[in-house]
Amino acid sequence: MTASAALFRTDTVSTRLASRGDLTSFLMELTAEIGADSYMLVAIGHGEVKNDARIVASNWIFDAIELVGRRLIASLAQGPLTTVPGSRPSALVTGEAPCAREFPSGEEAALLDVLGHAEIYSLALNVGRQCFFILMSASQAGQIDQSMLMKAQLKCCYALCQVPQLLADTTTQDPLSDRERECLFWVSEGKTTDEVAVILGVSSNTVNSYITHAIQKFSASNRAMAIATAIRSGII
Repeated sequence: MTASAALFRTDTVSTRLASRGDLTSFLMELTAEIGADSYMLVAIGHGEVKNDARIVASNWIFDAIELVGRRLIASLAQGPLTTVPGSRPSALVTGEAPCAREFPSGEEAALLDVLGHAEIYSLALNVGRQCFFILMSASQAGQIDQSMLMKAQLKCCYALCQVPQLLADTTTQDPLSDRERECLFWVSEGKTTDEVAVILGVSSNTVNSYITHAIQKFSASNRAMAIATAIRSGII
């Protein structure tokens, strides 16, 4: 058995990545291995618009995702420094803010730096027909072990290729009903349960029921987590 085969044993990977929680644990371990602080796994569907990114898994702070926005995240994932497997990775050092006509703009780079993403690596992942990218970032430039990135990228490609159904489940379209989506949207806008009930013309108990169903569908532990998942997935 070759060294690479020993590192990426199919049975081990497929057993470990049996759920969305397993995927999160795997990505957190991978992030720690290279000395990074944050990860974000982004999917770009076949034939989709370039700036329409779907966040599959991430440990970015929720407010940071909101401030940065999906357009910038998609651009980071598919930017000029994005590395394909087998190539030497190059970092975007956000503290060295470029001029406004470059990408990212000075304002965007400064925002990323303030939010704790001083250096960002974008790694392309070959996973069947689906386009995936993983953003690895750290709060200090030079913190990420560049020598480990190529190995981590190949490890991630191999692992994700073993669990196509899991990836399909994480990138499926809106699992919520119209009412569940509406309730989560209004709660995300700061409305109370009673206020949402008035807006939708239903009882407060009904609103709570819709929100409970949404929480269960996302396997979330509370309203805030369900809202965060829905926003990250572009559902609300």
